[in-house]
Amino acid sequence: MNRAPLAPRRPGSPAARRRRRTGSMLGLAAWLCGIGFFLPVAWMVLTSFHSETDAATNPPSVGAGLSLHGYREFFGAGSGVSPWPPLINSLTASVVATVLVLLLAVPAAYALAIKPVRKWSDVLFFFLSTKMLPLVAGLLPIYLVAQNTGMLDSIWLLVLLYTSMNLPIAVWMMRSFLAEVPVEMLEAASIDGAGLTTTLTRIVAPVAMPGIAATALISFIFSWNELLFARVLTGIVAGTSPVFLTGLVTSQGLFLAKVCAAATVISLPVIVAGFAAQDKLVQGLSLGAVK
Repeated sequence: MNRAPLAPRRPGSPAARRRRRTGSMLGLAAWLCGIGFFLPVAWMVLTSFHSETDAATNPPSVGAGLSLHGYREFFGAGSGVSPWPPLINSLTASVVATVLVLLLAVPAAYALAIKPVRKWSDVLFFFLSTKMLPLVAGLLPIYLVAQNTGMLDSIWLLVLLYTSMNLPIAVWMMRSFLAEVPVEMLEAASIDGAGLTTTLTRIVAPVAMPGIAATALISFIFSWNELLFARVLTGIVAGTSPVFLTGLVTSQGLFLAKVCAAATVISLPVIVAGFAAQDKLVQGLSLGAVK
């Protein structure tokens, strides 16, 4: 017995109105959440352009005059302490660690996604299990090893630690991205005689570039923002920008304008990197979500 096709729902039907109302409410909730997350950042930037007197008022003064005093103090106009060495250390450690993570994660993810090994799910779980140990629990052994090997206060120690910390997450992310690479392309490359290096660089990398960009950005952000290891394992030579930021809290008090200016400057590399790669980041994080 053939059934008559269902009539399409009219735009003015109760179901359509409910869907529009639900969509509007969800959109409003998303906007409110976005504004709630953005307001503290906007307030930090605004406070960085105030004088110390206006920044310390309670309640805060919104319409106070603008000043670059906090930025001049951050760049050493009053104290003579330059923030450039910590910023360069953070940039060096984050960039080098991100490059090493990609060089190690892409082949590993390719082996797990395209050329799966036996019990590949156990391998992925092993990678993830390394993140289950609290960082502070491994701090003392790492400190003793670094002390005995002469690597304390070394930027290369941070590079090694950041690479090992971000590698498990990178392998998990890249595995899901590489699983979306069409098998037909890999079979065609294999028939043409392409080796592993050629396949990775000319076939897999262009297709999975959004995923690679998303993985690189997340690895860079985690490395740039890391504080615990950098605070304990570095000193004068290899101190990073988060460590320099904590040093602004002195016994003389908390100078809000200077701290907000420092936090704004230190946040800029991550913001610029995210803005530059936003299209590939969105594509990478949503890769495989829509078939």
